[in-house]
Amino acid sequence: MFKKLFSKGEKPAQFTQDIEAYLNDYRSQSFPDGVLASVNQFNIKLEDNTYILEFTLPFPCQGELEDIARELVSKFDIDIELSLALDIKPVRRHNINGIKNIIAIASGKGGVGKSTTAVNLAYSLIAEGAKVGILDADIYGPSIPTMLGLQEQKPSSLDGKTMQPLEANGLTAMSIGFLVSDSQATVWRGPMASTAFNQLLNETAWPDLDYLIIDMPPGTGDIQLTLSQKVPVAAATVITTPQDIALIDAIKGVSMFDKVQVPVLGIIENMSYHICENCGHQAHLFGQGGAMRIAKQNNVDLLGQLPLNMQVREDCDSGISTVFANSTGEITQMYRKIARNMAATLYYQLDANSPYTTNITHTNTTEE
Repeated sequence: MFKKLFSKGEKPAQFTQDIEAYLNDYRSQSFPDGVLASVNQFNIKLEDNTYILEFTLPFPCQGELEDIARELVSKFDIDIELSLALDIKPVRRHNINGIKNIIAIASGKGGVGKSTTAVNLAYSLIAEGAKVGILDADIYGPSIPTMLGLQEQKPSSLDGKTMQPLEANGLTAMSIGFLVSDSQATVWRGPMASTAFNQLLNETAWPDLDYLIIDMPPGTGDIQLTLSQKVPVAAATVITTPQDIALIDAIKGVSMFDKVQVPVLGIIENMSYHICENCGHQAHLFGQGGAMRIAKQNNVDLLGQLPLNMQVREDCDSGISTVFANSTGEITQMYRKIARNMAATLYYQLDANSPYTTNITHTNTTEE
């Protein structure tokens, strides 16, 4: 519930028009043409002097709509309640039961914070209202078990054919690290690694998921190319840092996905800057503006920029996501905004003629 402080003397019908006008005029990276142009269904009800805004959404964006509701309360001095439902459609047809969309999180090189970003994006999508899983495809160095606090845990099997994924604070997870030790995984060659990954994907009893995040192995070699070709990935996101050597490899990553006809949702610039805890000075330790430059050159979005932050590193080492551990923190809000942008961009890539494209309707049931 979002509560007013004062009350104006306008009639309910006028408030309904004011709310709809505000939603139509609102613009952001998630809603480039306004909120009502993007939602599947929208309805306004007035109950006990509270305006209930009912949305059926094609992508998760709970946090942004909550911000909008607070702005409406401040602007019009009315009580508002949100009722949100998700109707997420699969972008690409595939035969993996339960999973609607698979998003690959990739990097052209190691050491740019890909796995950390993948985990925090997964928890961000959950915070925005989606059902999410994560698959650790980094066969050579699986880190997801450590980041989720699931070291030494093993998946079970109810039927002797499929594995039950593990769960960490609402996130469904599977990793080769649950099955073998890191030392075993690192000596595998390409064909063996690809076979293992396919088994993890296809022989896991996934629950119903809106998104499966795949933490890809770093690099752009044969193993990455093979995984990109064999997995029904809806789209990919590339992680980089601002330094030139990382940007060169990020461009290779975008090119790799282009070759296998996997859309790239955008680029995330990690370790973009560091803020001094003592004086607040923002230092660009690895350069500035690199991700924006290559995003423009490759005609993809810059989904967001993340700072180099000690707490994020400490949380991952402790087996807990920063987004889960500090749901109201500034870094968490950055991750959630990027996750919203990523999910919205995936939705907007739907072909207008696709059978998955939904009809948009707007109704209201307020009375004068």
